[in-house]
Amino acid sequence: MKPAISSDKEKTPRAARAPTVLYAAAALLSLLGLADAIYLTIQHVTGQSVRCTIISGCSEVLSSSYATIGSVPLALVGAGAYFCVFSLATMAAFGYRSARQLMMLAVAPMFAVTLWLIYLQAFVIGHFCQFCLFSAAITTLLTVISFIAWRR
Repeated sequence: MKPAISSDKEKTPRAARAPTVLYAAAALLSLLGLADAIYLTIQHVTGQSVRCTIISGCSEVLSSSYATIGSVPLALVGAGAYFCVFSLATMAAFGYRSARQLMMLAVAPMFAVTLWLIYLQAFVIGHFCQFCLFSAAITTLLTVISFIAWRR
């Protein structure tokens, strides 16, 4: 005889929980990206030099003409993008379907800009910034997670 009260595991099969886990991971990753972008924004606004501890080149990258859009630090734009993805990923984890679609639409241009910025660092500026590469890795992971979750 089957019990009258079923467990939560029976109600939520593993395949149904997988997107929730993916979106929760995306929310956590976007918080890391947000922290990185806020740090770089604060350093830019206060005029402090960012020190690279793993590789050299942060000063060259962050003081280049590509580090701002007009007078707005590119890191501030990144912070806004990461906050947007965090919000959408959180809503998607709670089952909001439209947030899932919007998150994919938000992450796609972030990934395109990331590829452009890596190109600039490698071939135009000639230096790399560890904080920028960290952000690029996070954005790449967000893109992969978004694509996997979208396919499910």
